[in-house]
Amino acid sequence: MQRIFKKLRRSGLHQLSSRSAYAQWAQNYPPTPHNRLMEIEQEAMLGLMPNLKGKHVLDLACGTGRYGLIALEQDAQFVIGVDDSLAMLQHSKLDHGILGAMTLIPLSDHSIDVVLCGLAVGHSSDLGLILAEVARILTHGGVAVLSDFHPFQYLSGARRTFEGESGVYEVEHYVHLYEKWQTACREVGLRIDAISEPTIPNQEMPVVIVYRVVKD
Repeated sequence: MQRIFKKLRRSGLHQLSSRSAYAQWAQNYPPTPHNRLMEIEQEAMLGLMPNLKGKHVLDLACGTGRYGLIALEQDAQFVIGVDDSLAMLQHSKLDHGILGAMTLIPLSDHSIDVVLCGLAVGHSSDLGLILAEVARILTHGGVAVLSDFHPFQYLSGARRTFEGESGVYEVEHYVHLYEKWQTACREVGLRIDAISEPTIPNQEMPVVIVYRVVKD
């Protein structure tokens, strides 16, 4: 069972790589929001999502295909998912899925109109390489909408956790602050077009952050 985030009052949780964690989650990981944080994140993603009708869309780090299915519902012309977890791809609801990393996307240059990526960027330490790959595969004028666990949550002690085979585990996560995003986008020809930082009702600190970036 995924808990997404938990305030840690003491250290000592065993940390798993994202690939190891998702291998355990896969068979019970639905392609829909399954906790309040994911509901809030998806609402924010939808708020920044461009018109997908007739577009070629990539669900990057697709898992079981949550955003790819949304793209199909919105009449995208072609949808493909890419994920580095074979287990998640085997349980994906998408017709087209490829094994691949966010830092080495197995797609041709300028082949995708819209990239959607939900709650995955923080699993990698190399934001710059992810954004370079996104820029490479996007068409001119293409758009990417990417969400992440909010850095303020992590810096205040919250962690992405899940209940696995032998207890509760912390999933590897890397903090990418706004300045890093801004610099990394500029270096690869992307522009931050909009940002959303939704909160859980009655809490001031945002729980996720969503970036919309454009390839000019």
